[in-house]
Amino acid sequence: MTDPSGVLDASFIVRYLTGQPAEQAGRARGLIDSNLVLGVTDVGIVESAYVLTNVYGMPREAVVDALVALIRRRNVMVLGAEQEYVLLGLLMCRASGRISFGDAMIWAAARSRGVPAVYTFDERFPSEGVALLSGKNEGM
Repeated sequence: MTDPSGVLDASFIVRYLTGQPAEQAGRARGLIDSNLVLGVTDVGIVESAYVLTNVYGMPREAVVDALVALIRRRNVMVLGAEQEYVLLGLLMCRASGRISFGDAMIWAAARSRGVPAVYTFDERFPSEGVALLSGKNEGM
C-alpha cells in the first residue's frame, strides 16, 4: 500500500460510522469509500471508541466491530503500530469489558515494536505477549 493521502481524525470516523449528521457523514463516506489511501492512528481509534460508546451510546461490541471493519478496508492503513496488533487489541476489548481501548492500543504499540514489558499498576491490562511490571522489583 502506498503512503496515505491523509489521516482520518475521530470526527471523520464517527461521522462515517454513525451516519450523523447526514451532510458530514456523506462527505466522510465519499472519502472513506473512495480509492484514496487513508491513515488512522491509535489516538483516532481510542477517541472514536470513546465518542461512540459514551456520546452515541453504542454497545462496546458494535463499536469494536465497526472499527475493525474500518481498519480492514483495503484503503485504510494503521499508522504507528502494526495493523495486526491493533486489530487484536480491539478484539480483546470486544471479548472483555475489562480492557480499555487505550490500554489495547498501548499493548498494540508494545507488541508492534517488540517491547517485552509494560509498566502498569492496572491489573486489567492485557498481558498477552508482554510482561506486566509495576516497578517494584525491576531494579528501580
